[in-house]
Amino acid sequence: MTGWQAVRRLVPEVLGVLVRRYGRFDACEDAVQEALAEAAAQWPVRGWPENPRAWLVTVASRRLADQVRSDAARRRREEADALRTPPAGGETEAGDDTLTLLFLCCHPALTPSSQIALTLRAVGGLSTAEIARAFLVPEATMAQRISRAKHRLKGAGFTLPPPAEQAARLGVVLHVVYLVFNEGYTATSGTRLVRAELTAEAIRLARELHRLVPGDGEVAGLLALLLLTDARRRARTAPDGSLVPLSEQDRTLWDAEAIAEGVALVTGALARGPVGPYQLQAAIAAVHDEAQTADVTDWPQILALYTVLERVAPNPAVTLNRAVAVAEVHGPAAGLALLDALSADERIAASHHLVSVRAHLLELAGDHAAARTGYQEAARRTTSEPERRHLLTRAARLG
Repeated sequence: MTGWQAVRRLVPEVLGVLVRRYGRFDACEDAVQEALAEAAAQWPVRGWPENPRAWLVTVASRRLADQVRSDAARRRREEADALRTPPAGGETEAGDDTLTLLFLCCHPALTPSSQIALTLRAVGGLSTAEIARAFLVPEATMAQRISRAKHRLKGAGFTLPPPAEQAARLGVVLHVVYLVFNEGYTATSGTRLVRAELTAEAIRLARELHRLVPGDGEVAGLLALLLLTDARRRARTAPDGSLVPLSEQDRTLWDAEAIAEGVALVTGALARGPVGPYQLQAAIAAVHDEAQTADVTDWPQILALYTVLERVAPNPAVTLNRAVAVAEVHGPAAGLALLDALSADERIAASHHLVSVRAHLLELAGDHAAARTGYQEAARRTTSEPERRHLLTRAARLG
C-alpha cells in the first residue's frame, strides 16, 4: 500500500473524529477535504508528519474553527484538543467511527441515491467525478446532490443507531460497500484497471459489518462475494497492465486462502436461509473459483443460479450475465436472443458492456465481421483505458 493509499483509509477516521467532536457533518467533511488538499501540497515538499492522522485532525479542526468560530480563545482550545496524541486504543475507536459514519451516511432523511453518493464520498473516498460516472450524471449535478445530503445531516447524532434502525439501513449500506468494491475492481475510467485500495477498503468494511451482524446471511454473502471476486485480482492484468479475461487467466495466481474463506462463508449463509442476491452472486463466484480450468466450469449450475437471481433481484446487469451463461449451455444464438430484448432497456442500452457481450457471442457464433464491429463500438464507449485496449485487441484478432 502506498502512502497516499494509506491516507485515503484515514479519511473516514478523521471525519469521524471531527463529526463526533463538532456535530456538523457538512462543515466537517469540507474541512477534511481542505486538510487533504493541504497535505497533498505540503507533504511531498516538507516530508511526511510522524502521525498523519493527528496532522489531518489538527489541520481540519483548524479549518473548521476558522470557518465557524469567531471566538479566538475557544478556537485555541479546540486546536489544542486536536493536537493531543490519539489514545492507545485509537485503532478500535477509529474502526467504530468508520462504521458509525457508514450508517450516518445511510440516514433515512436522505434519498437512497443520496445515501449511496454521500457514503461513496465520505467513507469510500471516491471523488465527486467518480461518483458522477457511476450514476451516469454530470459532475456538477452530483456535487449539488452531495452538498444537499450533507446539509440534511446537520444535527444528526454521531452514534450507531439502535439494532432495529441498523437493520432498516443495512440494505443501502451493503449496496454502497458493493459499489465501492466494483469501482476498485474495474475502475470506470483512467489508465488502471484495478484500484486495490478501494477493493481492500470495501472488504474491510464488509468484515466490520459481518462482525456487527454475524448472523445476517446477506452480510455474509456480500463478504463472500468480495473475497471470491478479489481472489482473482492478481491474474486479471498482464505485466503491461492489459486486461486478462476470466477464461484466459492463470488460475495458479488466484488467492486460494480467500477462495476457501469465501466458499465457507457462502455455504454457511445458504444453509441458514433465506437466500438473497449477494449470496446468489457469491455462489456463482464460487462455482467459477472452484473450477480448476475454464473448460470444466459448471455452466449449467451457473445458469441455474442466474435464473434464480433474476427472479430474486431482476435488473439488466443480471440478465446480461445470464445471457452469457445461456450461450455457454445452449449456444450463442440463444444468448443473442436474450440480448435483443435488453437492447430496449434504457438502463443498459448505451453501456459498453452490452455491446461487448454481444460482440463476444457473435464471435462464438462465427460472425467475425459483426463481432469486430461490436468490439470497436464497445471500445469507443468505455472510459477505461485497459478495457478499451482489450476490446481493440479482440477486434484486431478478427481483422
